[in-house]
Amino acid sequence: MMGATLASRSLPTIGDMPHQELPACVRVSLWATAVLGGRLPAPDLPRRALPDIDECLGLVETVRVWADLGERTVLVALPRPGDLTGMPQGPAELAAHASRAEECVFVPGVGGALVPDLEVFGPVGDEGWLSRWTRYDAQPVATHRIEALDLGQTELALRQELAVLTEELGRAGAPPFGAVAERGAAGARAAAGGALLWGLPEGLPGRALRVLQLAGTVLSLADAGLGTATASVDASSVSRRSEVLRRLQTSASRALSDAANAAALHLAYRS
Repeated sequence: MMGATLASRSLPTIGDMPHQELPACVRVSLWATAVLGGRLPAPDLPRRALPDIDECLGLVETVRVWADLGERTVLVALPRPGDLTGMPQGPAELAAHASRAEECVFVPGVGGALVPDLEVFGPVGDEGWLSRWTRYDAQPVATHRIEALDLGQTELALRQELAVLTEELGRAGAPPFGAVAERGAAGARAAAGGALLWGLPEGLPGRALRVLQLAGTVLSLADAGLGTATASVDASSVSRRSEVLRRLQTSASRALSDAANAAALHLAYRS
């Protein structure tokens, strides 16, 4: 399919693809860590981490370089414009690109980051998905904060935040997520049975997996809710709904990246 000419269309993100319950970089961080640990051949990384992508450029090559340099872990950050929580120090271009993509992966030991972009290619009716991964320099990152995480507290805090914000959504007087968002989140809810259904490596700690499932589902709902128009004629209700959904999106993103990074460290250093 790569022989087809890339189409000039509006630029999507990997999260716009159907059936993507988790951000691409969450899956890439875990499967790339498996590659660095010798549990997965590098050429198999795109197939396991991004099964719906037809072509993947720049990912495998960079992970191989990191492996040659002795790196053991690939971590993830899920920034938003104006919120660079979890990002490594690096050039302004890295922060800007990752904020637009709302995700990136990085290595804490040798330093370095990758940010994905998604393109649609091929003729109408036979389109494919191409992901391009841009490499940036970044500073090494100490992992002591991640190692000290209490995922039980992270899960409790997210559940409490979800309860509070869901109540606020109800008071806003606008549909919380909308029918389209609810249908879009059905796949995420159905994946609660285990790592396999979420496309993640086996052997993740139970608590990390539970937080990944919860945060991934909440993020899917929030993202879909923000992308769904409501029938409300009350502009203030719609504005309030969007504000609460963005808060929920931020809370879920932070919990998701914390759980993914704790899981990646477990994969990297388990016996």
